[in-house]
Amino acid sequence: GMFFQDGLTGSAWGDWSNYTDSPLRAFENELGVQAPVGYFDPMGMSKDGDLKTFRRRRESELKNGRVAMFATMGFIAPEYFRFPGYLSPAKEIKFADVPNGLAALGKVPLTGWIQILVFCGMVDFGLYRADDSRDPGDYENAGILGVPNASGPMSDVEGRKRKLNSELANGRLAMVAITGMLFQNGMFGTTGPAMWGFGS
Repeated sequence: GMFFQDGLTGSAWGDWSNYTDSPLRAFENELGVQAPVGYFDPMGMSKDGDLKTFRRRRESELKNGRVAMFATMGFIAPEYFRFPGYLSPAKEIKFADVPNGLAALGKVPLTGWIQILVFCGMVDFGLYRADDSRDPGDYENAGILGVPNASGPMSDVEGRKRKLNSELANGRLAMVAITGMLFQNGMFGTTGPAMWGFGS
């Protein structure tokens, strides 16, 4: 590492700020660049400095992070709350009959999955369309919390930046969290408090 740094900055104890020609510098002031790591691109995928590719990846990161936050909450919430009534009246399946975790995949009828996929497609391709003139993940129809309520972008620039950075950080954490919970559930069959060792 010190030899590499010596080659980049001219000193084994070199100051990274001296190395201004790095292609990683192209995105060091973007949202999501947070201490202590800074701009994190260990595989060098952004080394060419291509802004269009970076925007597409940031858009994907935001979408995946938002879905992962919903998925994480959706994995935890059924342990403590279930809707009353029937999920499928025709098949007499109540919400209370659907198990938590991966076991739910086989319990929900096919028509239920089709409804979920159609709804997600309508939201993704209809309501929240990407616009190159706006920041990645900033949709014209979305309000402050993503609710289509015409609340518009926040006027407080620093507050908006802080909240967008928080969204990226929380989305990254949620992607790791839901992946871990799915692996835990698939490997050991546990969900909810049992997953964390608090009993069954």
